[in-house]
Formats: sequence, structure tokens, C-alpha cells
Amino acid sequence: MAHERRPPMAPSSASRYHRRRSSGTRDERYRSDVHTEAVQAALAKHKERKMAVPMPSKRRSLVVQTSMDAYTPPGLSPLSSLPPLTDTSSGSEEEGGQGEGTPTSSQGSVSMEHWISRAIHQGSTTSSSSSSTQSGGSGAAGRLADVLAQTHVGKSGPIAHLSLKRKTMLGVAENGNLRRSCEFGSDLLWPPPLESDENHSAPPDVTTYTSEHPVQVERPQVSTVPRTTPKYGNAELMETGDGVPVSSRVSAKIQQLVNTLKQPRRPPLREFFVDDFEELLEVQQPDPNQPRPEGAQMIAIRGEPLGVVTNWPPSLEAALQRWGTISPKAPCLTTMDTNGKPLYVLTYGKLWSRSIKVAYNILHKLGTKQEPMVRPGDRVALVFPNNDPAAFMVAFYGCLLAEVVPVPIEVPLTRKDAGSQQIGFLLGSCGVTVALTSDACHKGLPKGPTGEIPQFKGWPKLLWFVTESKHLSKPPRDWFPHIKDANNDTAYIEYKTCKDGSVLGVTVTRIALLTHCQALTQSCGYTEAEIIVNVLDFKKDVGLWHGILTSVMNMMHVISIPYSLMKVNPLSWIQKVCQYKGKVACVKSRDMHWALVAHRDQRDINLSSLRMLVVADGSNPWSISSCDAFLNVFQSKGLRPEVICPCASSAEALTVAIRRPTDDSNQPPGRGVLSMQGLSYGVIRVDSEERLSVLTVQDVGTVMPGALMCVVKPEGVPQLCRTDEIGELCVCSIATGMSYYGLSGMTKNTFEVFPMSSSGAPISEYPFTRTGLLGFIGPGGLVFVSGKMDGLMVVSGRRHNADDIVATALAVEPMKFVYRGRIAVFSVTVLHDERIVVVAEQRPDSTEEDSFQWMSRVLQAIDSIHNVGVFCLALVPANTLPKTPLGGIHLSETKQLFLEGSLHPCNVLMCPHTCVTNLPKPRQKQPEIGPASVMVGNLVSGKRIAQASGRDLGQIEDNDQFLFLSEVLQWRAQTTPDHVLFTLLSSRGTVLSSLTCLQLHKRAEKIATMLMERGHLQDGDHVALVYPPGIDLIAAFYGCLYAGCVPITVRPPHPQNIATTLPTVKMIVEVSRSACVMTSQIISKLLKSKEASAAVDVRSWPPVLDTDDLPKKKPPQLYKPSNPDTLAYLDFSVSTTGMLAGVKMSHTATSAFCRSIKLQCELYPSREVAICLDPYCGLGFVLWCLCSVYSGHQSILIPPSELEVNPALWLLAVSQFRVRDTFCSYSVMELCTKGLGLQTESLKSRGLDLSRVRTCVVVAEERPRIALTQSFSKLFKDLGLHPRAVSTSFGCRVNLAICLQGTSGPDPTTVYVDMRALRHDRVRLVERGSPHSLPLMESGKILPGVRIIIANPETKGPLGDSHLGEIWVHCSHNGSGYFTVYGDEALQSDHFNSHLSFGDTQTVWARTGYLGFLRRTELTDASGERHDALYVVGALDEAMELRGMRYHPIDIETSVIRTHKSIMECAVFPWTNLLVVVVELEGSEQEALDLVPLVTNAVLEEHYLIVGVVVVVDIGVIPINSRGEKQRMHLRDGFLADQLDPIYVAYNM
Repeated sequence: MAHERRPPMAPSSASRYHRRRSSGTRDERYRSDVHTEAVQAALAKHKERKMAVPMPSKRRSLVVQTSMDAYTPPGLSPLSSLPPLTDTSSGSEEEGGQGEGTPTSSQGSVSMEHWISRAIHQGSTTSSSSSSTQSGGSGAAGRLADVLAQTHVGKSGPIAHLSLKRKTMLGVAENGNLRRSCEFGSDLLWPPPLESDENHSAPPDVTTYTSEHPVQVERPQVSTVPRTTPKYGNAELMETGDGVPVSSRVSAKIQQLVNTLKQPRRPPLREFFVDDFEELLEVQQPDPNQPRPEGAQMIAIRGEPLGVVTNWPPSLEAALQRWGTISPKAPCLTTMDTNGKPLYVLTYGKLWSRSIKVAYNILHKLGTKQEPMVRPGDRVALVFPNNDPAAFMVAFYGCLLAEVVPVPIEVPLTRKDAGSQQIGFLLGSCGVTVALTSDACHKGLPKGPTGEIPQFKGWPKLLWFVTESKHLSKPPRDWFPHIKDANNDTAYIEYKTCKDGSVLGVTVTRIALLTHCQALTQSCGYTEAEIIVNVLDFKKDVGLWHGILTSVMNMMHVISIPYSLMKVNPLSWIQKVCQYKGKVACVKSRDMHWALVAHRDQRDINLSSLRMLVVADGSNPWSISSCDAFLNVFQSKGLRPEVICPCASSAEALTVAIRRPTDDSNQPPGRGVLSMQGLSYGVIRVDSEERLSVLTVQDVGTVMPGALMCVVKPEGVPQLCRTDEIGELCVCSIATGMSYYGLSGMTKNTFEVFPMSSSGAPISEYPFTRTGLLGFIGPGGLVFVSGKMDGLMVVSGRRHNADDIVATALAVEPMKFVYRGRIAVFSVTVLHDERIVVVAEQRPDSTEEDSFQWMSRVLQAIDSIHNVGVFCLALVPANTLPKTPLGGIHLSETKQLFLEGSLHPCNVLMCPHTCVTNLPKPRQKQPEIGPASVMVGNLVSGKRIAQASGRDLGQIEDNDQFLFLSEVLQWRAQTTPDHVLFTLLSSRGTVLSSLTCLQLHKRAEKIATMLMERGHLQDGDHVALVYPPGIDLIAAFYGCLYAGCVPITVRPPHPQNIATTLPTVKMIVEVSRSACVMTSQIISKLLKSKEASAAVDVRSWPPVLDTDDLPKKKPPQLYKPSNPDTLAYLDFSVSTTGMLAGVKMSHTATSAFCRSIKLQCELYPSREVAICLDPYCGLGFVLWCLCSVYSGHQSILIPPSELEVNPALWLLAVSQFRVRDTFCSYSVMELCTKGLGLQTESLKSRGLDLSRVRTCVVVAEERPRIALTQSFSKLFKDLGLHPRAVSTSFGCRVNLAICLQGTSGPDPTTVYVDMRALRHDRVRLVERGSPHSLPLMESGKILPGVRIIIANPETKGPLGDSHLGEIWVHCSHNGSGYFTVYGDEALQSDHFNSHLSFGDTQTVWARTGYLGFLRRTELTDASGERHDALYVVGALDEAMELRGMRYHPIDIETSVIRTHKSIMECAVFPWTNLLVVVVELEGSEQEALDLVPLVTNAVLEEHYLIVGVVVVVDIGVIPINSRGEKQRMHLRDGFLADQLDPIYVAYNM
């Protein structure tokens, strides 16, 4: 053997030719090898242009600890020991166990040589360019594999280990550039359908490739890559937009993704169909060069006549009667136990007598004499396990004799079996009330507490009836079943599971049953007393037809092999054929495959007795590999080639075609090598085997005797196909199903089809039945099946078959990574087209890296061979896909789990960028129309210019004569000294402290003294007030005013989170140039603590004064400002985009602001107002500190932080103090909605009453959150809250309150706008509930003294009513400018003083930075004018430009949150030109990967955007500011700096 192992040095084509001759025994090569080789060659082709796919990152806890010897084949060759076919590896029907055969088909394949051949040429690992220098390329390996196959090497010693030398890391470096260096100009993402000359030669020899391009040459290219990507400047610098340096790990991945995506797509598509006025989804254009059918119209093919033999019985029951009486001792059925020992022999006499007994008992012993439960013609369920064919057979014939209709179904194992619910629906629709079952099965069914069998989910109520003889009463002597000739009554109903998981019942009449048995007898040449070995499920399909029905007609002896025995001993069927000298065996290709894996131990196998081996799934084109491999191995054991007889069948048409067992071994079976490209257009093009993308099909014999077959187009009217066209096979015969039980419409479409010729005339007066099989009729009337209608996926107008895609995936070295036969392929509809999803069960020992490598290669292979992109590839842990009763994958259930996000994959790779080619074209910005033309256009069309104003500030009352708040306070201290202004509540709802006018005045005086004496401050100095929300803050504020200082309120650092909160405090203190810091004793200690010094430089704080011990004396005199336009205070806040800005508020503006609010809310000294807001900036600060002093009302202060301890605090306070007006933030509202959702009843019993509230205003600087305000209103409606009361306000940096729903005036209105129009900066009103509609709520009434106009942010021209533009505001309480902006000063200069470019160019406006529109409503306001409503859409800073359109993050986030119950919160941001979606997961980390496809689909469907990166994080990771707004830019910086500790990051391709 030694010399055979050396790889020959000949080029691969020669060795391939040599191999073909040397194999001798068979001229046909392994079909499966062809496919594997094709796939490997396709991958090798890709090697030059390999895409660098960024690998997803996963939190450690999600990565299963894997062993490193995942690559190493077992020490002894897998051929020499039978793999343990336990459930973990292969409790499955469709699966080859761990049987490491050639990885090609979903159902069976070549023997173990492939381990070795793969080990030698490494399966052309594409990740490293020197991967196969040690091997002789594919040809050599192939030849070696052949040699090994013939000499049965038992050890895989040294060879196997060649595959361990992976150079993966090097591969990643090269992958990125190789592609760019050699492929930069091309239009295609993947290689084109390979049309060049080289395709007709062998697959490329990997060795020569490597020698031409030595590795060293490629290395220098690494440095040149960045030069090809100058477009994204800041991405290269690895900094965020604000220049924050970024962790290279995340950025490198994103960069890799961006580079990959920048490679040109497939050629662009031309025409559109209109999805709506705005965004045109591209529609796939037919390829002008696509192959078209050219043949003549086909002619229906007739099978040979059904020769009625004289002694054929007139019905099946008559046959049973004949054999039961003539030869009662003849064996009918032998059952096996799990050791393969005969368990029981049922003779024809026993079958006959027991069937009579069952028939009598069904008809006479159920119900009463007057009211029998079952009458002839009724349906009964047959529930028998797969290891008890004898009991099933007795019950089935008992039903036939009693003339009731058996409905055989699977044993329900649990109440929630995959698909069992649908079976229940079938039983219900058939009116089944009785289920026959065996003793053992009855004992094994799940039982309720009292021992009764529970009703299964979706099932009707059933009486369970055990059919064992000992439980039945003997029929009286005179009772005898009525045996009639076969007629048109229904004989039995076979269930069939559809593509979508629904279950239909196909009815088969007695005449069809008999005719089918006759046709099978004739075509298979069955004779009396033949022995037949049956491995198939005897309850339905081929197993039932051959092993239960036809066998009885011919008095044959069936040896039944249960599935449980096959799991333990896959060779059992072959052993039984030898032991019983079986003439016929009925198997599936997986049984042949399993036998190949296991046959090495057997010495004395002799299959010469077999005259027919029925391959039941011959209609799966990939069964050919198992047939060939099986023949190749067992030919030496007496198996004759002509014995293998594939058949095609379907539940509707029964046996469609079967290959006849001939004695003439010279006539080779039919083969077709078809081009996959042609097949995808439904056209047959014979191809040479050298081409990569071919499908080899074998014939399934000829049409059944007495039947007529034609092929019709799969869609539309049933028109005959041409001879070179693929279509659906249709059969006209007595021996087909009759109907789908109870479904007349579907029955008509399937069982009553009248095929038409091209002239439109029907070809026959008799109806045809659709078989659900796709194929064609070849030369000599041979039938070829290329796939199933159920497996058909139409992607962009081309047809792909699920089985073919499974085969390609399996041909990518699957044994290391996935279980064969545990792969599901289906399509989901996303954005008006089908998208392919591949789900596979992953072996537990494969590492992350390997699996990912395998996944990316599967994508490439499928792309090369089928020219179609895979939308999503998911790997799930072993044994987690839902199984059918016989262990195969339950496809529709898998698809359902995928769509609802409960598949729990452990690896996901999405490729929306490569698959989705029908997105609307990116919007091209038209040159702006000049502002003058816009204005003229509006005037001409009669549209008013969008402007609105609040009412006048009106006449002055007594306290309004003061220009300064400090004067108002002094006046109140004199006139109403004991009037309480402020009441602070504790978390228990008790009053912590309160302040009267006089107390506040006195306290403020002392603080002023302290500032002057201890702080030595001059007037105009800035003082930072760092206090918790409360009364000290208010006193300190007025103390500053009394001392002539300018206060700045600063949120104190959070003691548990100093590292992140203290730097912000420090920054505000520095930026505001504060001369000193005033605070409480506790905080002053905190500012200088050890923890603080770790976060900031504590030595550089300005002087810190603590106000806990104040001086006793009052100041000599209080400061009186001379000019009302001087600074009163600075309002500092951090915007959502992370900008820190301080707005200057003059004394004039402050007083005007308070006056405006006083008028809008009708505030007087007798009122109480509850405030649950943060008092540090914006309207929150004004309401907390200023309004009470100005208007004299009592403010009940509730610090929002206390609600975390007691969520009901705010509402209880509102109820207890009988408050009419209250203000809160969105965070507070959310806390109440989430925290009190289940407590409304208990709150009611505690006397909570909200009926007095007339305004509950949410203070916000964003678009109103309708969903939240509505759920809040709904939730507390029962507690008396009037839905009208809840409203929002709107403020921004330049004007802290523009709108605020006051006491009078119309209710806030809501409009629905088209979200797609918004992206184009247009407002289009639509009806509620129309697709793509977005509800927008008015942001409250415009405050008194405020004027608003809507202007175009680019041209600064005024816009018309209901046009989207930037909201500009002119008002006496506008801020007077930024004190400093930490960021770009130049950009901000026009925020406070802008002028329109046209129209009224004099007025000074402040720009809010928010997009919105004004709309005149039908309502009237207090002054009797028509009411103008302001709708805020979103901040310009936050909006994202993607594909030329403007997206507001909140819209995408809303779509994402809706997709899955475990998504608690979501934030999106753009990075370069990718959309990054961050979701917070509430639930187990196992769900993290479920979210990736759901999020991607939702954003595609609703926003026509492709998500670039999906990041799954823990709850609370998305940063939120005090107003409850998401800080998306902080999040972005955190993500890029790799600080989020994500559970999972998926980079979509």
C-alpha cells in the first residue's frame, strides 16, 4: 500500500482520466463525488476572489467550550467501527447518523473513502493559499480514494493528519486583499456562472495554483489595502465622527464589512413596479440571455395496459378471505424486536380471524345497540407505534371488513408534538371520534392525574379503543362481514403534511386501492409467497402500499424491520434479506447509506436472492448517490445492478412511476446530467459532467400500468410543457387519490386538473391528478424527477430546489461541522421576494472559528453552483430542530420557529447585502428650488405660509411689574410671608420639608452673605450648584441672585457610579467658568474623595462651599441688577448627540418665560402643582425653582429618583394633594406604566383617585411618544384619569418651552403621516391603519408670546402649511445665546439669530434644530381663531442620511422593538454608511441570535434598509439622559471602543 499513498505528480485532469479507467467495475463515477468535487472546485475558484466576512463576536458565556481535536478524525477509521447511532447524533429519519459518508445528499451517499480523500486534499480549504501543497490536488485525491475503496484500507493513519495544518489567520489577511487586487473592476459579487474555457476541463488543481502565487508575494499587498478606500475618511483613522479613538477590534470588523460591501454588486436592475408614489422597489427583470425551452409540445405518455389476471381477487378483503381460508398457516408478516430476533409471525389465518373480530367489535361494541358509535362509512383513527405492524395490519383490515374508513396517524408522544396539532385538525375535520390502538401504545400515551388520556392540543375528544384480541368479544357464529367487490366508497385516508405545516387527508377509494395493488403487482412482478423485507413506515406511502396491501393481495410474506432496530443496527435489513433469502426489499436511500457505513464487520453477506430493491425516495434526485455507492460496494456481494428500482410516489397520486426489475443487465438505467442554471429557469439542458453546477438525475422507471402521464407548467393554467421543459408531473389513472377530505376547492385544483395543449384544448376528457413532483419525461418514456413542488423556492424569478441546496451545503466538508440529514432549507418572504434560509444542526465539538469558516464557504458554494444568495444561514445545537415522528426534520415547524424567533441558533450569518437586490434606488437629491419660487408657488396654489403664534402676553398684574425674580421673592416675603411655596416629598410620600415665602427669602439672604464673605465673589461671578433635587437647590439659586452671582445647576455625581458621572460635573464646572461650587456637606466630601480622585483631578476644583452651616447674619444689602438683559442663570445640558451646551438666560427672558407659563397653565397662589422632574435644566428646572416664586402657587416636589424605590409615589401624591396640574418626564411615565401595570386594583383600594387632574404634561425635547402616553392613559383610566388630561410639551436648547398644553384650548390632535414620504422630507397625510403610517401627536399648545415658522433648513426660505421643515421660533423667552459649546463654535452661531432668506427677512429667529410641520386644524382656540397644531418629527442632529433619505432613529427602533417580546429597548446609529442596531435583550442569552434575522427582516420590510451590524446587549446598556432620551452617540462611541460587553455582534453580509 505504501507506494499507492504517494500523491501522483501528474496534473489533475490526467489523474482524473486515469481514475475513470482504473475504477473498472463501473464506468459511472460516484455522482456524489462529482458534486463534492464541483463544490470544492467552486470554492477553489473563489479563492482568488474570496470575500472577507467579518466573524461575529460572541460573549464567552455563549461560546460552548469546545475541544481542540475537533479536526482530528477518530483514531481508528470510522469504517472499522460502527458509529453509535444514538439520538444525539442521529435520531433521525433523513439522516446518515454520524455515518461519515460523502457529504452530498440530504439522504444518503458514498462510503467512508471520503474521510480519507478529504483528509488528503484538505477539502481544498479556501482559507489558506498553501493549504494543499502536501496533496496532489483533487484529482490525485480522487484516484487515491479509488484505490483505497477497492483495497478497503482500515486505518486512516498518517494521511488524515495532513488536514490539521490550517493557516487560518494568514487566510484572513489575504482574503481581504486577494479579492480586491484581482477583481476590483468586475460587476459581480461572486464568480459568474462559469462560462469560460477552463470550465470544460477538470476542477483547478490547487497545487499548481499555489506554486504560481507563492505566499510571500501576497504579503506586501496587505499594506496597500487602505489606499483603495479613501472614501470613508474617518473610518480609516479609526475614530468616531467626534474624533474619539476607537478600539481597533470593532472598527477593523466594521471596516472589513464596509470594504466587502463596497465591492460591486450584481448588475443593476432596470424596471420597477410601484410600491407607492415615492419609493420604487426594483422588480427582477428577466435575463435576456436566459435559456428558453425550444422543444416541441410534449405528448402524454401512456403506461402499458393493466393486464387483468383471471385469478386476481375482486377486492382486497376478498383476497384476505381467500388466503385466510385456503392457506391459514402461510406466514403473512414477521415482526422483529430491537435485537433483530423474530418477535412474532402473523399468519394469514390469524390475520383473517382477528380482522373479523375487530370489525365486529367496532360495529357492535361501541355505543349502544340503538346508537352505535361507529357506522359503516365513518372515519376512525389508527394510532400504532412503528414497531407493531401486526397490530396495525389487523386493525386496518378490521376497518376494511367493517366498511369504516381508517385514518392512520402517528402516535402523539407529548401534548405539544411538532405538527401533532395539525393532525388533530385533520381528525376533527374527518369527524373522528374513535381511535384504535394497541395495548402497549395505550399504556405509553401521556395520562392525566386520574389516568385518563388528556385531550391533545387541537385534537377532538376521542374514545381510545384497544384492538388486542384478548380485549375483544367473540363475534357470534352467525355474524359475518359483508365482502363486496371494490367500489367507489372511500377505503382509507392517508395524511399528508404540506409545505406550510398544515395536514391534509387524501381519500383513496376501494377501487383505486385495488387497482393500485394490481398495477404494483404487475410492474414489480410479484408472485405468491415471495418474501419482501420492508424498512419503510407501514402506515403510509410506499411502505403501506407494498408491505400491507399488495403483499396481502399476493399472499406474500413481509419481514418488517422497525425504525428502532435500524437505529441500533443499520445492517439489519441486509441481514434479513440474506437470512430469509428475500426477493424484494423496500428501503429509502438513507437505509442504503447507513448500511454502507456499517457493512465492514459483515463477512457473509449475499444479496444474490434479491430481484428487486425498491428505493422509495427515488424521486429525490440526490438518492442517486446512495444507489451508486450501494451498488459499488455490494456488487461484489451478489447484488445485480438491474435490481435497484427507484420509484416516485406522492400522497395524491400514489405510485407515480417505478423502475421495473429487468433480467437484462445490459440495458443501463437512464441518467441525465442537467445544468443547474437551466433548471433554475425550468429548462432541461444536458451538460457535461465537468461543469460545476450540474444535477445528475436517475430515471424512476416508466409510467404505471393503466395510467396516462403528462407534464404541465407549475404555475398558472395547467398547460402542457415542451419536451425540454421542467414541469409538474400529472397522472390520469384509476389508481390515484380521490380528494382532500372536506376541502372541495383544493381538491379541484389537485385531483381534477384538465391539462391543455398550446391551442387551449384539453388533452383528455378525464381529469388528471397533480403529483407534486417536478420533472420531465425523457427518451424511451423514462420518467425523471428533479424535485418536489413543496421544495420549490422562486427567488427573483428563478426556481431552486431545497434538496439541491441541501446537497451543496453538505458537499462542503460537512462531517466536521454539521450532522448530515439535519439540514433544513426553506424560503421566507421578505420585501416581495422569497429569500433562502439554511438551518443546520452543528456538531458539539466544532469550534466557533470552524463553524464560521464552514458557513462562509457554504455561502460561496451555493452562490457559485446555484447562482443564488443565501439570506440567512443558521447553526443550531445538536438535536434541537423539531423532528417528524420518524426523526426527519419537521420543516414547516422549523420555519415557524425561525420566523417567531424561537429557534435559538448558536451561529447566524445573514447576507442581506448580497441577496436583496430589489431595494429602491437611493434617492438623488434634486437641486433645491429657490425660496422665492417656493413662496410664490405656495401663494399661487393658495397655500398659506406655515406660521403660528401663541396668544399675547396681555395686561400686567401686580407681580408682573417686577423685572427680576429676586424682587418678586422679596415682595412675596413681605406680602404673604407664611404662604407655602415648596413642599418636598420623601419616597414614602411624607413631607420631608417645606418652604414658605419668608423662609425662602431668609435662607437666600444667608447664602448670599456666605457667597460674599466666604467665597469673596463679585457680582457676575458664576457659581455651580451641585445639589440633589430638593429645597436646598432652590434656596441656593435665589441666594446667588441676591448676591448678584450667576447660578448654574449641576446634577450631582452618582455615588455608585463616580467614574462616569463625576467627569461630566467637572466638565460643566470648568466650561461654565464657575468661580466656586456650592453644595451639601455629603457631596462636598464626595467631590474630594479617593474615588473621585481616580476619575478627575480633585486638586483643580474651584473653592467648594457647603451650605449646611450658614452664617447667622444677613447681607448688608441685596444686589439689584441694573440691566434686565444681563444674565440671570446658565442652563447647561448634554444633548442626545453628546454635545455639552450652556444657554444664557437673561433676567428678561426668565421673567417672560415664567409669565408665559403662568398664563398658559392659569397658575395662582391658590393652586397646587405636582412636579416629578429633574431640576437641572430646561423646563424641568424652571418649573421646580422659578414658577412658584413668580406665580405664587405651591409646588409639590417629587424627586424622580425616589420613584425607583416607590413607583406609585408620584400618582399617590397627585391624588392625596388633590392636584389639578402635574408635570413629569417620559422616564417617570414609563416607570409608572411598567412598574404599576399590575397594581391598578390595589391602588384603587388604597384610594388613589386621579379624576381631579386636568393637565398631566410630559416635559420633553423630542417627538411625543404616543405609544407611551396612550398606554399610560389607558392603564390609569380606571383610576379616574381623563385621557384628555395627558399631553406633552416641547422645548429645545434655544427655547426651553415652545409648546405646553395648558388648561384651556382644544385637546391635542393626532395625525397619521406616510413614513416613506417623511424620508423624502415630505408630509403626506394618510388614514389611520394604512400601511407605513406613522401617528404624530401635537406637542401641546404654543405658549403665549411665542411665534413659530417652518423654514427650509438648507435654503432658509419659509415653507407652506403641512410641509416638513425646521421649526424656527421668535419669542421674548428665547435664550440669548450659547455661553460656550463644547464642540463646534462656528456651526452654532446662527442658532439664536437667523433670518429668513425671503419674505420677512427682518425678524430674528432662533433655530430649534428640530424638523416638524404646522397644520391648521378645524378646531378653534380660546381667542376664536382656527387652531394651528405643531407636530415635531425629530431632531436634525439625530436624523440619519442613508441611501439619500432622511431616517429618524426612533422609527427604526419602534419597528425593531415590535419584532420580538425579548427586545426591551433598541437604539440605532449609522457608522460609515452602515446601519448599526443595538438591542437590549430581556431573557436568556440563548435568544440573542434569534433576534438577528428578525431585526434584519423588520428593518428591510418597513424601512427598505439593510442592517449592517446587529449588537445584542444586556438590559440598561443603552445610555439614557435625565429626560429619558437615548444617547445614541455615546452608545456609538462605546460600541466602537468595544466597551459594551455585547452578548453577540452579528455583521450582516
